[in-house]
Amino acid sequence: MVLADDHHFFREGLRGVLIDDGLAVVGEAVNGAEAVALTRELTPDVVVIDLNMPGSRGVDAIPRIIASSPGVEVVVLTVSADDEDVLEALSAGACSYLVKDTRTDELAGCIRQAAGGQAVLSREVAQTLTSRALKNALDNGAAEQTKATLPTLTDRETEVIRLLVAGADNATIGRELSISPHTVKQYMTNIFEKLEVNGRVQAAVYAVRAGLA
Repeated sequence: MVLADDHHFFREGLRGVLIDDGLAVVGEAVNGAEAVALTRELTPDVVVIDLNMPGSRGVDAIPRIIASSPGVEVVVLTVSADDEDVLEALSAGACSYLVKDTRTDELAGCIRQAAGGQAVLSREVAQTLTSRALKNALDNGAAEQTKATLPTLTDRETEVIRLLVAGADNATIGRELSISPHTVKQYMTNIFEKLEVNGRVQAAVYAVRAGLA
């Protein structure tokens, strides 16, 4: 992977954490332009990029990185959980958005998931997006589902979706319910199929409207 962050000590520490967990760091950049050039030269699987760098914003580099290497997954790792920053980065093509206070013992796992094509969001980011989606959906006056028309969820699936609405990621849900990440993923798949939704935010909106959470 390529790391793009203008803070040397942070980049050095991040590199050490990732290498200790068995991940390969093939290049480092201090701004967006360097990240684009290194991606083109090294064709990494993942680029981990900060949004706030001098000279060339990380968010402006994201579509250029993807254009230069279409198979790359871009993971934003930054200090801001502001919904405008999150939406701008995801709209630019980032697959995942993590904040810098993510626990070091979770960080490598999050990046591995992103490398596998999964969308990974820090808990506070998920909460922000869920809250915004719920507000928009409710402001738009969409009709509420009634309990009589709800698909049947198991007790455990209901526990999972309540944690999802609270903004928990799969790792946190697994810890809360003492189940493996693989099992959480299977529950998510079952919930999405039963609710006929395409992802976590849609499932959260459905759950709140229906009184599940």
